Amino acid sequence: MELKLIDAQGQDAGKHAASDELFGREYNEALVHQIVTGYLANARQGTRAQKARSDVNKSTKKPWKQKGTGRARAGMASSPLWRGGGKTFPNLPDENFSHKVNRKMYRAGMCALLSQLAREGRVSVVDGISVDAPKTKLLAEKVKGLGFDRVLIITDTIDDNLYLSARNLENVLVLEPKQADPVSLLRFEHTVVTKAALAKLEEMLS
Repeated sequence: MELKLIDAQGQDAGKHAASDELFGREYNEALVHQIVTGYLANARQGTRAQKARSDVNKSTKKPWKQKGTGRARAGMASSPLWRGGGKTFPNLPDENFSHKVNRKMYRAGMCALLSQLAREGRVSVVDGISVDAPKTKLLAEKVKGLGFDRVLIITDTIDDNLYLSARNLENVLVLEPKQADPVSLLRFEHTVVTKAALAKLEEMLS
């Protein structure tokens, strides 16, 4: 598989040979959906909590006698049927949202996703990306020079200048190969990978 190679001005600089194992797979929608939903599920904290009928601060005294009032039977004011009562099935903070995805399946899904992005022309290769100072403006100008609005940059190593420059840009995300995830790949319109990062991705996912 050959990927588009671009220079610092976003101009076509030829082709870069890439692994067919990483960029030559057929698209498997079900597998990609599974790794995306698994990633999103594992990112959930599950720290929210609701109160059950035993947790609500209300009296357990029977509001009125069982028979003869003409009203519906009631046992206590914290009943889930009542306004201000507890939830029947409350959310608890110890709920586990983790979604297990086998390592081979995750690798295959990432390869299928990268292959589809490459076929759609959404992956480009550059020699390297760096900025001289930790200035957001410098990186914004560099990204604009490449011709992209929303871009994911995958680079071999992230130095302080590059990290600090990208931190305040809403439509630019800089990651190392080991941090690349399916949600970020789908979220951004274009992905720019350095040659060194591409070699690491091939080593990780092949």
